Amino acid sequence: MDFISKITVVPKIPEKIYGIKELSENMWWTWNYKAQKLFENIDKELWHSTQRNPITFLKRVEQKKLNNAAEDLKFNELYQEVMKEFSDYMNESSNTWFRKTHSTFKEGEIAYFCMEYGLHESFPMYSGGLGVLAGDHLKSASDLGIPLIAIGLLYQKGYFIQKLNSEGWQESIYLDYDFSDFPITPAKDNSGDEIYVDIDLLGKKLFAKVWQVKVGRVNLYLLDTNLMQNEPEDREITSTLYGGDIEMRIKQEILIGIGGVKAVRKLGYNPSVWHMNEGHAAFLGLERIRELVQEHGLTFEEAIEAVRAGNVFTTHTPVPAGNDVFSISLIDKYFGDFWPKLGAARQDFLNLGLEKRQSSEELFSMTILALKLSGRSNGVSKLHGEVSRKLWNHVWPGIESLEVPINYVTNGVHINTWLNPKLQEFFKEYLGTDWMSKIDDPELWEKIDNIPDSELWKTHQQLKKELIEYIRNSIKAQRLRHGETVEQLEEVNQIGDEKALTIGFARRFATYKRADLIFSDEERLKKILNDPDKPVQLIFAGKAHPADKPG
Repeated sequence: MDFISKITVVPKIPEKIYGIKELSENMWWTWNYKAQKLFENIDKELWHSTQRNPITFLKRVEQKKLNNAAEDLKFNELYQEVMKEFSDYMNESSNTWFRKTHSTFKEGEIAYFCMEYGLHESFPMYSGGLGVLAGDHLKSASDLGIPLIAIGLLYQKGYFIQKLNSEGWQESIYLDYDFSDFPITPAKDNSGDEIYVDIDLLGKKLFAKVWQVKVGRVNLYLLDTNLMQNEPEDREITSTLYGGDIEMRIKQEILIGIGGVKAVRKLGYNPSVWHMNEGHAAFLGLERIRELVQEHGLTFEEAIEAVRAGNVFTTHTPVPAGNDVFSISLIDKYFGDFWPKLGAARQDFLNLGLEKRQSSEELFSMTILALKLSGRSNGVSKLHGEVSRKLWNHVWPGIESLEVPINYVTNGVHINTWLNPKLQEFFKEYLGTDWMSKIDDPELWEKIDNIPDSELWKTHQQLKKELIEYIRNSIKAQRLRHGETVEQLEEVNQIGDEKALTIGFARRFATYKRADLIFSDEERLKKILNDPDKPVQLIFAGKAHPADKPG
């Protein structure tokens, strides 16, 4: 019998530039445009066709092009510059903002839990703003030197890629990813053994492998259940972000919450703060209670108070429908064997997340669970904090909404990720090479008046031109896919006006985000859009969950 096997031959990276392999394995490159330029200079076409994924890029690039780069003087100059920046960054632990500001800090790490992380489009473990914020959170923590670790799930199919069909409807495409194309390595313990955790789930063991992602100086750990020792249906738990039915959702949230705490322990960490970014990870509080009851002899009530002292919760969703709830029967099914471990009666356990609807229906709310098990809770803007206090006022009956213990911390962005390289260089020229480290200094921004308006406008127009070109190429590819005529393809060149005021709306498309709000006064909108002297154009971007037809 003949056997056929697949052999993958990868090029050998020349010793002179071997450091690009280490670069490819740390997400630091995603916010350093010089590092990105390094890969692009080896093979520009391949770099972009691989979605700027350096792991895939280094597997597919021609050996000749690697050899040429290694002998190119300009490439080597850039290579040395980037590798020095990377080395200095990774070894700067004693000179970071955190060490300067909190030099006496000797407590445990901050453990940050989130269902999704948007670090880069080549690593599709995110669906929208929650993940993008989480990704920026890790990058900023790395820059500031904050002792943070992060926990999430590793999805075999990530989140879907969307395409619009010829009738304008969104179509969802799920890819089965090859993990060898991702910047991940198996997490290992002090003995060098790969780390696995197991969870009691419906009378059997659920196993998860722990993977590590380096995000600058921060480690992100992702749990994966696609293992031979699991039942087929359990291997699907980490198949898709926000995929499957309500039982799949509760399994995913048990995995990240309970399994995540177990992973943190096996990794050898002892966090002083446990941060839940949205209610998906709220079950972590239950596992921490179990630890204190079973391993340290506390009562259920004592353990709750101890857990609250170290838990922080961030809520993002301003409408009830966006917060996960489970039926009481489902909680009974999955936690019937768990609450006895806490020394709790069934009703006392349920009361931690109990939500009573006007219909007299009782549900178990992950947001309420997170609120009740956290010493500090916050919304993501001043207004959202106000909305959240009103929305969750019923959790604290008898007090005014102003007194509800939900504060706010306004969302921020990681500047190096979002600011175009042209603008980064522009600001270096006029604000100083160290301007990025002084963005909270009012004196820095007084220098903004030194920037010539004409130069700033010129750069702005260049970037707008690139955006319009990108949009045209995307629409042209879409029309080619639909088999449209030559005339229809040529029409694409008329889309977009470089002189028009451009308003962008880029969101995950859910009805509560109100993408259609701008159409509430059509006559006024017509006047704005059709003014020949002051042209205005709108750009909408985003995608809806496959099950969200209105979105």
